[in-house]
Amino acid sequence: MLDFLCLFLTGAIIRPGMTTKMDKRFFESTRGQIIRLMRGTTKSVNELAEELELTDNAVRAQLLSLERDGLIHQSGIQRGTRKPHFAYELTSEAEKLFPKAYDAVLTQLIAVLKGQLTPDALEKALREVGSALARSQTGGKQHGDFETRLRVALTALEAIGGTARIETNGGNCVITSDGCPLAAVVSEHPEVCRIAETLMSEIIGEKVQERCDRGGSPRCRFEVMTKR
Repeated sequence: MLDFLCLFLTGAIIRPGMTTKMDKRFFESTRGQIIRLMRGTTKSVNELAEELELTDNAVRAQLLSLERDGLIHQSGIQRGTRKPHFAYELTSEAEKLFPKAYDAVLTQLIAVLKGQLTPDALEKALREVGSALARSQTGGKQHGDFETRLRVALTALEAIGGTARIETNGGNCVITSDGCPLAAVVSEHPEVCRIAETLMSEIIGEKVQERCDRGGSPRCRFEVMTKR
């Protein structure tokens, strides 16, 4: 069970949750509409132009932009009434744009496990997830001196949805973020902060103490317990 929990949580955190306002704006744009229409199928310029009620040239311009961004690629040729047309399909990178209900599932999963596991067993599993995330970011190796490792830790927190920066407090380094990558979960299950705490500690190679603000709009705060 714990192995499954670790695998699920790692995937859920790396590919966070529900539709955001930014997602909505993207899928309402012409680029986003093209991505929606192409999901699970191939489309030609003519087909997209007809469905979107745009000119062929307008669609080609959008496809060129999407192809340059690595979201679509040519996948063959379709027969036409007068001449063949290039067909396009989504890349695996484009699939990541579609919202997934990881936050809701994660919240329910933690609730169920809290009823089945002891607090120590749950914390152990959450810390294993943090360690797995750290390995995915660093390849299991510590990089460079203390300052370098701090920068790697910032990048890792940003990779799971944080907006991190470094501050100082009485000689200790403090990593803060105006947002929280697990905001949808922490209000009900503050234990999940152990994931990010362990992620920071594993990468920096020092003890890290989580002192997050979970009131209102949650914000991350991790104090590196080393005076330098």
